[in-house]
Amino acid sequence: MTKMRKNRVGKTDVHVTELSFGCSSIGNLGRVVDDESVYDVLDHAWNAGIRYFDTAPHYGRGLSEQRLGKYLSGKDRDEYVISTKVGRVLSPGPALSEADGFVEPLPNAVRYDYTADGILESFEHSCKLLGTSHIDIIFVHDIGDYTHGAVKGAQYLDQLLGSGFKALQDLKQAGKIAAIGLGVNETKICLDVMRHERLDTILLAGRLTLLDREAERGLLHACSEHETNLVLGGIFNSGILATGPKPGAWFDYAPAPDHIMEQAKSLEDEAGKVGLSLAEAAIQFGLRHPSSCSVLLGTGKVSSLERNLKAAELELSEDALAFVKS
Repeated sequence: MTKMRKNRVGKTDVHVTELSFGCSSIGNLGRVVDDESVYDVLDHAWNAGIRYFDTAPHYGRGLSEQRLGKYLSGKDRDEYVISTKVGRVLSPGPALSEADGFVEPLPNAVRYDYTADGILESFEHSCKLLGTSHIDIIFVHDIGDYTHGAVKGAQYLDQLLGSGFKALQDLKQAGKIAAIGLGVNETKICLDVMRHERLDTILLAGRLTLLDREAERGLLHACSEHETNLVLGGIFNSGILATGPKPGAWFDYAPAPDHIMEQAKSLEDEAGKVGLSLAEAAIQFGLRHPSSCSVLLGTGKVSSLERNLKAAELELSEDALAFVKS
């Protein structure tokens, strides 16, 4: 078993491995992953030393949480960290072949709810699926204009600040959660919330990567002031930093526009000059960023996970180090 470096989450007592396993793929994101493959890839992550697993009710409408809970049921609860999310509340619903990009999800209906009642209902349901009485990190999921638009985004923010955040603080005070954060794809909502409440951490997807530096425009300064650190998701920006700027490459959940393809090509050329592939540079960028406490690797394939683990273990030359830190 590999010994992996751990980092503290904000000012809490939670410590996470520098690499973490993102569980969207084991919720059948985009394709069905059979049970055997799920447990193979989770085993591979565990044996590599990963002890932090991130999931959400959104991932297969509970399927990811259910599968992760079953896998971890044989492990000592003190040996690993789980984060999951609130904001979407699941309830029994019809069987569906596909929902929100997840294939063959569990038969659950979903509603957005950032009130205290919604957050508590979501938390209890997640605990049941995960087979645990406490969850280390709770992220408020996909709040903000990026997901909901301006009108709904404002309504949901009012729900969170009106009663939802108090429910999270009460759960933390009761020892049922240890850290509170946001799990989002934008920086504006983070700054909006941080004007009112203190966050221990933020799971930021795609906005602090080798290609997309949106977080550098205000959020990193705010995080430094608040002693809030980042879990970095979406480090490949939906694929383009993994595949390179090939025809059909995706960026930010859609086919990459021309200017993004050009930026990626430039980065690929620069990375090549210092002996790195674009994917290797993307992972190393996240691992070595001073604001990052963990970098999420999400896949349903052992081969993909192994490739990314090897990229994370690279010894960098001075030139390569300077490039990924630039």
